[in-house]
Amino acid sequence: MYKAIPVNKDTWWVGVNDCSTDRFEALWSLPNGVAYNAYVVLGERTAAIDTVKGPWGDEYAHKLGEALGGRDLDYLVVNHMEPDHSGLILELRRRWPNLQIVGNAKTLPLLKGYYGVDAQTLVVADGDTLDLGGHVLKFTTIPMVHWPESMVTFDASTGVLFSNDAFGGFGAHEGGLFDDQRERPRWEDDMLRYYAAILGRYSSGVQVALKKLGGLPIKNIFPAHGTLFRANAQQVVDLYDRWSRCDTERGAVVVYGSMYGNTKRMAEAVCSGLSDSGVKDVHLYDAARSDPSHILRDIWRYRGFALLSCTYNTLLFPPMEALCSKLLNRMPKNRALGIAGSYSWSRGALDALREFARDIKLEVVGPEVEVFASPTAEDLEQCVELGKNLGRQVGGPCPLQS
Repeated sequence: MYKAIPVNKDTWWVGVNDCSTDRFEALWSLPNGVAYNAYVVLGERTAAIDTVKGPWGDEYAHKLGEALGGRDLDYLVVNHMEPDHSGLILELRRRWPNLQIVGNAKTLPLLKGYYGVDAQTLVVADGDTLDLGGHVLKFTTIPMVHWPESMVTFDASTGVLFSNDAFGGFGAHEGGLFDDQRERPRWEDDMLRYYAAILGRYSSGVQVALKKLGGLPIKNIFPAHGTLFRANAQQVVDLYDRWSRCDTERGAVVVYGSMYGNTKRMAEAVCSGLSDSGVKDVHLYDAARSDPSHILRDIWRYRGFALLSCTYNTLLFPPMEALCSKLLNRMPKNRALGIAGSYSWSRGALDALREFARDIKLEVVGPEVEVFASPTAEDLEQCVELGKNLGRQVGGPCPLQS
C-alpha cells in the first residue's frame, strides 16, 4: 500500500505493511507479513488513531502528510501503547509541538515509561467523547484485550470502530484493505491464528469487552492489524463471541513429539481411529517442526485434541513441553483431550501429560496409552481405540470442563 487510502467519510488509512519481520513479538511466524493499521480522522480538528512501528516512520509520515493535506495534527489517540502502535509518538510530537495525546489513566505511566512524555495529555475514561467538529469520538476501555490500557475509539458520525488489537489478524495487505476484497477463509484464518496466539489467554476480557461495545451502532470495524471490515462487521463480532466462549467446531488435532518415529506411528494410529469414528477434520502436527501458532489456531478451532510424546531425559520431549506451556497459558475450555506417551530406559512423558491434563482442567478420554520402545500391534490398536473414543466426544455435544 503505497499511499494514504480513504476508508470512510473524512477517514484515511495511513498504515504500513511489514514484510520484513520474521516473527511477531519475536514468537509467531509471519509468512505473509503483518500490517500495522493507523488512521486519521479529519473534522474541523484532526485526530490520528495510533501510529506504527518505528522503522516504518518515513512511510507513515508520508501517508499521514498526504491525508492531512497541509493541515496540522491536533490530537493523537493512543488506543494501545505496545511499540508496534506507539512507535512514532515522539516523532509526531516533534513535528507538531502542540499535539495533544489522548489516552486513559493506564496509558500515562506507559507513555512516560516508553517515551518520557508526560505533558500535553488528555485523559479520557469510559464513555468520554472528543468533538472534532463534524466527528465525535467516543472512548471505551477494554482492559486486558490484550494490555491493561487497551481501549477502542468509536466515531459516532460514521459508525467506525477503531478496535485496536481486537478483531485483528496476521498478514500484510495484498491488494485491497477490506474484507469484501478478500476471500473469507483467508481473513478468518488470519484472525483465528492471531486470536489464539495473542488474545486467547484473555478470552474472559474479550467477553467483557463485547458486552461493553454491544450498544454501539457499529457499521465498520477497523483494527490495528489485518483486514478492515465493512461488509462483515457483525459476523466478525460473532466470531469473537464464539472464540472467546470456546465454542468449538467438530474436528480434532493430533500433535506428537517423536525422535525416531515410534511416537509418530502412535499418532497416526490415533488419526486412523478418529477417521474411523467419522471425524473428517483431522489435523496432524509434529511438535518439533510445525509452527506453534498453527497448532494453537487449530486447537482453538476444534473440539478435541490429542498429545503424544516420547520421554526425553525422564521428562516431556522439549517441543511438546513448550506447546503444553503455551496451552496452559491460554487455558482453552470445552474440549476433549487424549494423551499417550512412550519411553525406553525411563518413564516420564505420560506422567507429565497427566499432570498437564490436571492443570488444564479438560476431560481426558481413554485409554491413556503408554508404550515401551517401539509400539506393538496391540499398542497401536489401543491408539486407534483412543482415536475412536476421542472421535465420539468430538462428534457429540461440546465436552464439559472437568
